[in-house]
Parts: sequence; C-alpha cells; structure tokens
Amino acid sequence: MRLLTTTALSLSALTVLASSGCSDRPEPATASPASSTPAHRGGNAVKTSAPLSSAELNERLLNESDLGDGYTRKPQPLARRDDVTVIGCPALAKLGGDTTASDNSLSFPRKAKASFTYTDSNSSEVSEELYSDNAARLSKGIETVFDAMRSCPTYQVASGSTIIDIGTAQATAPNLGDEQWSQLLTYSVGGQRSVVKQTAIRAGTITVIVSGSPGQVDAHLEEALAKARTAG
Repeated sequence: MRLLTTTALSLSALTVLASSGCSDRPEPATASPASSTPAHRGGNAVKTSAPLSSAELNERLLNESDLGDGYTRKPQPLARRDDVTVIGCPALAKLGGDTTASDNSLSFPRKAKASFTYTDSNSSEVSEELYSDNAARLSKGIETVFDAMRSCPTYQVASGSTIIDIGTAQATAPNLGDEQWSQLLTYSVGGQRSVVKQTAIRAGTITVIVSGSPGQVDAHLEEALAKARTAG
C-alpha cells in the first residue's frame, strides 16, 4: 500500500489531512502536552504593510541554496483529493466545507508554497507556505484552523482505502513576529508512525508556515521568516 506524504501540509484542515500521512521512515517522537493554547502575541513585531502578490511571495520562499546541501525541491501535486473523510472530529469535518481543499491552500488569494526532500540517515521532508492578506483576516483564518485541529486530540482520516490515525498536541512556538501557532501531528498507518511539526508565524500582512520533522522546522523557521520579510 502506497503511503501518503507526511509533510506536504497546508493549514486548510482537510488539505492537511488529504496530503499527509506516514513517511516510509518513522520520525522520533517529541514530547508535548496534549492541550492547546491560543496564539502567542508579541515579540519582534513588525509594522503592517500592503499585502503582497502571489508572485512576490513566491520570490520570498526558501530555495535549495537557502536550505543547504541535501535538499531537493519537489514538484507541487496537481491532482485534488476528493476521497478524504474525517472521522471522530466534527470541528474539522465542518471546517472542511468552509475552506479551499481543492488547491492545497487556505482560502487566501495571495499564496505561495514549496516542498523539499532531505536525505541523510533518515529521509524526510520540509515544506513552507506563505500567505498575505490584511492582518485581521490572516489572524482569524489561521487561528480558526489551528483551533479546529487542536479541538480533537485524536481522530482518524480515511483517504481512499487508507485509514490514518492522527494525534494533535500543542507545541511551543518561538517568540517571533506578531502571532505564533505551533502543533505536533502524529500519523500512524500500517504499523508506521511519523511526527510532523507545524509552526505558523504572522508578521504584519505575511504568514509563514513551516511543516516537517520537528528538528527541520526549528532549524529553518527563523530563516524562512527573515526571507519572507525581505524583497526576493
């Protein structure tokens, strides 16, 4: 049975679930309390500015030269997934009807995304998403999705004939930007287990989301935010 990719994640709740699963190699678990807190605010805040276009955001994504040796950019999938069902989490199931699950993104019109594979002793992946809108819409949209995901510590997702067990737990977000959100997602399927960290930082009219193995997210988050704040 082919396994779904662990870190082709976005914050649109059903898109996260549709494009995520367990990798061929399990990631080490990271301890975190199974509770949730609202987004942190403050710390290195920046003044708001006009939203950026998708083309401008694309220029501010990390690339292979930013990440270093061992990273290869993946082509973005073109096919949508219509066979995804959430089991045991009404908040996520309801949210799916209000989000844009067909194009692997939140329903913000200005967006850009890149995913990379990284090969060392354990193959893994990391992805970055950038969104731009006015600060209030960014804050409300991301908070809504994180709240929905954290409302169900455990649930299942059926993707075709594959049943994925998912656990969600709070993670500590670094004190960057204006608002921060972070969580750990544990995927189990077919006897394999993977832990993915997902951290979102809003800085003015830009939101940066980095997803992947916890170590890679921590290593590249600040760099991603710094590049997103500067011209491409």
